[in-house]
Amino acid sequence: MTTDSEFPWELRERLWHTTTPSRYDGILSAGSILPNPAIPDSERWKTSRGSDFYPYVRVLGGVSLFDFRAFDPDAYSAEYPLSSWREFVPYQRRWGAAIWIEIDRTRVGDAYIDGEALLARWKRENAQRHTIMPLIEAAHIGPIPLQAVSRVLQIGVNDPTFVEVSIRSGRRTETLRAPYADEA
Repeated sequence: MTTDSEFPWELRERLWHTTTPSRYDGILSAGSILPNPAIPDSERWKTSRGSDFYPYVRVLGGVSLFDFRAFDPDAYSAEYPLSSWREFVPYQRRWGAAIWIEIDRTRVGDAYIDGEALLARWKRENAQRHTIMPLIEAAHIGPIPLQAVSRVLQIGVNDPTFVEVSIRSGRRTETLRAPYADEA
């Protein structure tokens, strides 16, 4: 179980999209994070039961984001025990590695729906058959241009520490260090 002290400091207080390294190459080729990239449903999250049960953000035509502002994993999991966030942090085991793309909130504009507004909309629309991670899942309706990306990190089985990856080429640049005490 991931505790507050075990939650990766690299992800704290920031807005993220997570994907696989090969899908990241597709993002670089497209020049944006697409809401519905050309990948089979068999490789997507929560699609085995068909479109009537797709994740809520996908139904909206959005890109799913994690918003880890003021996130306390233990308190959150006690409040929302069915949330599947631990499947993604730090990476999905079936993927073996993950790319975490940090999104600059100031560059996404009105297409961004924060977690609180997204949850309220989900309830208002009575969309309970569509999965959502309450409050920490946010959405961007439509593609997210690479200009909205602040940085990109990679982590995985073979590289258990976060490594910064080039936004342009997808190549690794450096291993991140733990923050100074005043940055934690």
